[in-house]
Amino acid sequence: MKNVILFDFDGTLADTFDALVKITNNLAVEYGYPPINQSEVSQLKHLSSWQIIKQSGLSIFQLPFLVRRIRYELRDQLETIDLFPGIREVLFQLKEQDHSLYILTSNSQENVNLFIQKHQIDDLFSGVYSSSNLFGKHRKIKGILKQENLPADRAIYVGDETRDIVAAQKANIKAIAVTWGFNDSEVLSQYHPDALIHHPRYLPEAVGEQFKTQPHLILSSPKLMLNSLLD
Repeated sequence: MKNVILFDFDGTLADTFDALVKITNNLAVEYGYPPINQSEVSQLKHLSSWQIIKQSGLSIFQLPFLVRRIRYELRDQLETIDLFPGIREVLFQLKEQDHSLYILTSNSQENVNLFIQKHQIDDLFSGVYSSSNLFGKHRKIKGILKQENLPADRAIYVGDETRDIVAAQKANIKAIAVTWGFNDSEVLSQYHPDALIHHPRYLPEAVGEQFKTQPHLILSSPKLMLNSLLD
């Protein structure tokens, strides 16, 4: 049976950070939260998703409406957004290794499909799924595994935020956290992912190690730790 790799989209495959900051700031007055200034951007990377929401003062009841609006506004920014360097090559490598690749995102299916078609990687994925609930990805993961008849013990979720790690843990699958997206390595490591990597080139090895059932490999292996420190 094939192994399954579920990817987050924003901050993991697509470098949407600057576009999302711009959109979020443009909507600040309308939704009643303070805009993010440049000096605060690096500080946000040290916070979990819940901490950011609490700090913003945004009502939890407004959150679904804001997410929907951001998705809509992001559609116009897709032409300016690119894959992270090295991601494309790694996706092809994982596909050649006979892994089944999926995308599970808080973004919209339409945005993701437009993006992966533009970058000619849509044929690599067996499915694209969207979760409208920022903190409900674990339920979506379980639903995908059931719908696709995929085994949880052969599945990994790859993401760049603390909530991605939590979702994988709640769904009883392995979590690989990546540091090139939103959250930095310090806060990601506090959530105990099964592997923590600093560059896409390390992903195939980290995936291989996890499917050997070696638990909690921060930076995947001593070899990857050394490589990451040298980068």
